[in-house]
Amino acid sequence: MLILSRKKDESIMIDEKIEIKVISIEEGKVKLGISAPKHIEIHRKEIYLEIQEENKKAIIGNINLDGLRSLLKK
Repeated sequence: MLILSRKKDESIMIDEKIEIKVISIEEGKVKLGISAPKHIEIHRKEIYLEIQEENKKAIIGNINLDGLRSLLKK
């Protein structure tokens, strides 16, 4: 993991296409601004993990439906 220190209005660049800028620091919270191409998805980690879990459930549901369909065809 790369660890960087930044102050208000300072940025970091990722792959010449993504800029992460410190917008404000107040009461122990950091507000970040992210500029990235529209095709790059950006989520808070807790939301990202929820999406991954829902995707797993959907895959399992599809596998179960496919197995049920094959049983019904017999």
